[in-house]
Amino acid sequence: MNSISDNIQRCMEKMAISAEKTGRQLEDITLVAVSKMVPPAKINEAITAGIRIIGENKFQEAQQKFNEVEKVSWHMIGHLQTNKVKYAIKLFDLIQSVDTYHLAQEINKRAGKNEKKVPVLIEVNTSGEESKYGCNPEEAEDLVFRVSQLPSVEVKGLMTIGLFSEDPALVRPCFIKLREIFENLKTQNIPNVKIDTISMGMSADFELAIEEGSNMVRIGTAIFGPRNYEN
Repeated sequence: MNSISDNIQRCMEKMAISAEKTGRQLEDITLVAVSKMVPPAKINEAITAGIRIIGENKFQEAQQKFNEVEKVSWHMIGHLQTNKVKYAIKLFDLIQSVDTYHLAQEINKRAGKNEKKVPVLIEVNTSGEESKYGCNPEEAEDLVFRVSQLPSVEVKGLMTIGLFSEDPALVRPCFIKLREIFENLKTQNIPNVKIDTISMGMSADFELAIEEGSNMVRIGTAIFGPRNYEN
């Protein structure tokens, strides 16, 4: 079995190859290590091996691990319930999963009370799967415009999850669609918005995502190994 350090190195090598295909370098791609169901000891092992950003799907799990993990940046990458926002804004440095104006409003309200500005990504459902969160692609621009007017929220970019398929020809259009929205938004010079992050690609498809313009990938299984859902 490969060590976590070996796994990270292998991921970085693949990221570098994919980045080169689009005229970029490894340094242009941000790696978020997804630690869902991963114990603090293994997370710390990854941090020792160079990981600087941890992504968690559930606020409660992140909260339990937070004080046992070395100091790094934390990203919320899963669905965030509005009743957890007041806690989440204190824990996470970036919320990648804002998919409704209602959620953005709650973040704005709670952030304002704490006198801080919370960076977020707008999550877009590019696969059309009903099981996934995210706004419709047709609504993404309007949502960005509306959220941009909230004084305590800072829109940094977009996020999506590709279609769950082993066929790259089916997955690729999801990433192309998000990139098109991303590129269009960047040309619009929206007040209070600096669109610079496009988060797409996970363990099974991060190479494809980078080829289609991703500059942030969220990798869990390829770093930490398969999760044991029986425990």
